[in-house]
Amino acid sequence: MTAATPKGERRRQALVEAASELLVEGGFDAVRHRAVAERAGLPLASTTYYFDSLDELITAAVEFHGRTELASCRARLTELSQGLADDDVLIELILDLLIGQDVTDTETMLLRYERLVATGRRPYLRPLMRVLSTELHALIADIFARSGRDVAPDRVEELIALVDGSVVNSFIELKSDPRGVAARMLRTALSRHE
Repeated sequence: MTAATPKGERRRQALVEAASELLVEGGFDAVRHRAVAERAGLPLASTTYYFDSLDELITAAVEFHGRTELASCRARLTELSQGLADDDVLIELILDLLIGQDVTDTETMLLRYERLVATGRRPYLRPLMRVLSTELHALIADIFARSGRDVAPDRVEELIALVDGSVVNSFIELKSDPRGVAARMLRTALSRHE
């Protein structure tokens, strides 16, 4: 359903943002009609008025969250353009984009990866995730280009996989610093290809 009035657009957006917050806090299972309506401060019926299904609401929440993260990183990239030659700044920006900006909250990081894995079980999200993934790869390639590094698209994919793998492995190993592990792995990989 579409919201034809400004009030309707505001309500629909409030539902999307509420669903996005719940998704980040508790994963896909946390996004339920009642929980979303309560978080948005709207009647329960509004979730089915503005969205044909829970899947449609979840898709809108995933898109909102993904695009918000990409926009935040683009804004930071503009601010940091001059400092990207510094490996520490470059690595931190890439890690912020891939695993989040909260360097101390392992639970949030774990939920982020659980969402990524769970997305594979939701075929309705695959087209959106392919689009967001393409935009993510392009943004990381832009970050490298602005840092003065020529990194091919397949190398960007390898570096993303390296970060993801090192973070997931650190969860398995119960290491207390998955971001630190990912930073070390990324730094080593970048130093080998200079």
